[in-house]
Amino acid sequence: MKPDDILIDYFSKLVYFENFDHNVLRELVSHAQRFVFASNEIIFLEGEPAKGLWLIEQGRVKIYKLNPEGREHVLRIFGDKDTFNDIPAFDNGVNPVNAMSLSDSTLWMLPCAIFQDLILRDAHFAMRVIRILSQRVRGLITQIEELTLYSVIVRVARFVLKQANDPVLIGEGVTRAVIASYLATTPQTISTALRELEQAGAIVFDRHRIMIIREDILRSIAML
Repeated sequence: MKPDDILIDYFSKLVYFENFDHNVLRELVSHAQRFVFASNEIIFLEGEPAKGLWLIEQGRVKIYKLNPEGREHVLRIFGDKDTFNDIPAFDNGVNPVNAMSLSDSTLWMLPCAIFQDLILRDAHFAMRVIRILSQRVRGLITQIEELTLYSVIVRVARFVLKQANDPVLIGEGVTRAVIASYLATTPQTISTALRELEQAGAIVFDRHRIMIIREDILRSIAML
């Protein structure tokens, strides 16, 4: 398979471009730019002009904000075949967040102008974009609800359940410090919450992994 065909096959598996016409995909691929980042390398910073839509071929990326004192809050963790920085790819604005690789990562960037032109040319694609962004807004609303309305142990229980169904949240780069930043707490508090879940009979854990023993107990603690 030719390199372009391999890249077209990759694009066809992304949520934005599933079942796309082969010729349209070939046109998109011709404009895509490839980037390789080492673990813990800055991809872009908040406030910089946005280059375009970012696509993950392989690796993990965290999207985060920093408060004036430098404290970090992780908003999302992305992995293989995910896309990120969607909003400024549409409005030509600045990056609203920071992005950093959590592991060695290979990314592609589709320039804003190319993405916007496709929206103008294809009404079905425009509706797909609206649907995807709507789903992400709903996800952010749920995240805000969990951070503001639920205790740490409830948030940790919900995260453990998410990990069981989402491999992006497990493995290289997803340290306890990253999880703590995502849940707006500290690594020490995460460890305390995990011990409480273990004492309740819901999980067992060590430094490297968490195993769910009783999902019913875990879901009860998670208030689900």
